[in-house]
This record gives sequence, C-alpha cells and structure tokens, in this order.
Amino acid sequence: MPESIWFRDDDRPRRPRLSRERIVAAAVALLDAEGVTGFSMRALAARLRAGTMSLYEYVQSREDVLDLALDEVIGEVDEPRAGDPWRELLVRQLTRSRQVMRRHPWMPALTATRPLLGPNALARSRVIYAALARAGLHGPELTAAVGTLSSYVNGFVAAENTWWDTVRTPAADAGLRARVADHLNEHAADLGGLAQVDDGDFDGQFRLGLDLILDGIAGRLRPA
Repeated sequence: MPESIWFRDDDRPRRPRLSRERIVAAAVALLDAEGVTGFSMRALAARLRAGTMSLYEYVQSREDVLDLALDEVIGEVDEPRAGDPWRELLVRQLTRSRQVMRRHPWMPALTATRPLLGPNALARSRVIYAALARAGLHGPELTAAVGTLSSYVNGFVAAENTWWDTVRTPAADAGLRARVADHLNEHAADLGGLAQVDDGDFDGQFRLGLDLILDGIAGRLRPA
C-alpha cells in the first residue's frame, strides 16, 4: 500500500498556476523557435509543463494565442511620438517594425493574414493614421498609403528572412550575388548593366525603397 501523504512531509515546489501572460510569453518563445507551422497547443503546453486542456481555461483557441502573441511583439516597436513630422515619424516607426520582424521572423505571415486589433497594434496605427491625416491625406488615399507602407515592410522583411534562412551567412550572400552578376553580364548584358544584384546592403535597400514610397505620398499631400 502506498504511503499516505499525511505520513510524510511533501515540500516539493508547486508549479505556479498558469496565467495568460505566461502563456503568451511561452507562445512567443515557441514561435521564435518553430515558426507558425511548428506551433501547436500541445507543443505550447509541453513548453509550459502543463496539460493541453489547461490552456483552454485562459484562451478559447490556437488562433487566440497567435493573436495575443502577435500583439505582444508589436509592443516591442516603440510607440511613436505623436508630435514628430510625419515623414520622420514613419521612417523611425517602420524601421523599428522591420527590426522587430527580424527578431521574430514569424510576424510577417501573421500580420498579413489577420486584423491587427490588439491594444499595441491599435496604439501604433492610431499615431500613423493621425500623422498622415495631419499632413493632408484623407479618405481612400489615407487608407491606401497606410496599406502600401504596411505591405512594403511586411513583404521586404518576409523576403529578407527567407533569404537569410536559405543563404545564412554574409559570405555566402556575397558569393551568390557575384555569380548572379556574372551570369547576367554573360547572358543578358543589358539587364546586367541595370540591375545591381551585387548590392547586399539590406538596410540601404530598405530605406531607399521606403523613401521612394514616401516621396510618392508627399506628392499627393494637400493642405490639411
């Protein structure tokens, strides 16, 4: 017969009860390690050393956890200062967004497929919309401008993340670019002279593309 618990001291440390905050933190760590395709409630429960069903006391579904995790990491993008000039605000905000997406490569896939309605996302969107509205954009033009900027950042970072997952090192990147440049010069001289495929400066490419979009927005501004 097993010894009764009342006959012994049971001073083993108890696992603290789960909380939504602990679940979200573990979800972010799991997504960083495995990506969206490797994310499951069972894997999340294992990381928390909990039963899978215990998670459903705090969330209704896997999608809830993904929404919460996404808004959590969006919070890593410093909230913009509302009084800054619109262009300066956007450059700083979108550059920071790219940095956070590089730390959490799973973000572009989620930001492109679900509404961003969490408190962190709304706080940052509110400032961006207001800055462009004060600059003179309204109605469909304002919506299109914000959508274009969002799509640019998401698309750029998604491609950048995939590239580094495949190529992995700056040396391999430089070597592949050199081979592509040689091939273009040999087989398509006109394209080889136009496309600077040997440019591996992702920071510079991102800022140049962003400036081109912002120049286009500036050309559509009307007095507020």
